[in-house]
Amino acid sequence: MLSDKELIEQLHAKLNELKSSQKLIERQQDELKLVNEKLAESEALKSHFISNITNEIINPFASILGLSKNIIAAKDSDIIKIKSMAELIHSEAFELDFQLKNIFTAAKIEAGEACPDYVKTDINLLLASIISAYKYKAEQKQLKINFSFELDKKLTETIYFSTDPEKLKLILSNLLSNSIKYSNAANKIEVKGWIDNNKLNVAVKDRGIGIDKKNLEIIFDRFKRLDSSINSINPGHGLGLSVTKALLDLLEGKIDIVSKRNLGSVFTISIPQVEGANTEDYAMDGNEFIFGDSDNEIF
Repeated sequence: MLSDKELIEQLHAKLNELKSSQKLIERQQDELKLVNEKLAESEALKSHFISNITNEIINPFASILGLSKNIIAAKDSDIIKIKSMAELIHSEAFELDFQLKNIFTAAKIEAGEACPDYVKTDINLLLASIISAYKYKAEQKQLKINFSFELDKKLTETIYFSTDPEKLKLILSNLLSNSIKYSNAANKIEVKGWIDNNKLNVAVKDRGIGIDKKNLEIIFDRFKRLDSSINSINPGHGLGLSVTKALLDLLEGKIDIVSKRNLGSVFTISIPQVEGANTEDYAMDGNEFIFGDSDNEIF
């Protein structure tokens, strides 16, 4: 039979166990509450993401349909007006194709179906074709794009580089598109490419509104809620930069960002050359246009 002292000691031990259990339950409840809040936030962000994706598709389609209707109704004598509307249709179709390219690429990445297809690529021509494709959008903001490609003097070959031209073109298109969108009007963008130690490097520099330092680590997350300062670089769905980072990971490359608010940004990518790429296949500029073959393909 337990003495009074032993009984009291056991009671104290039980009470301490109960207190510990109560604290554990309270901690688990707090953790569960936090998880539920994060799940709710995630669902809200995904809904917002899908809504913005939908807008990126619907808005250009609506513009194209409206402008096409106006062209059909225009008089033959309104050639200047017709040409202006045709240019707008081209701009909207260009943007739609670009957004669909990002969407389809993101879907392939999520499904694990985005595999690199390495071939020898004319990098100089690829870069020039991207800049040419974005010339109209740059001119709309009176922007000048300065392009230079510096070949490593140690290399004796022409500017061929073993990589995936389609993926590289989408990476660079996303960077140039952002630079144009967020550059100050009547300014300039610099695109510089060079090959060093079997690595292709491309820097895209703008003099736009820039990015806050605290936001540099989250701009590649398409589901991250971004504050007003980061929205300047990638408002809405934020898909382009997340696709860019994912494609660079596939190509074993990396991206560096230097940016200051109201002074501009420099995005620099570096991609290693792949040994053993298919040397029998060549790509001039990685052209691929979602809406079919054309004499003036864009992607």
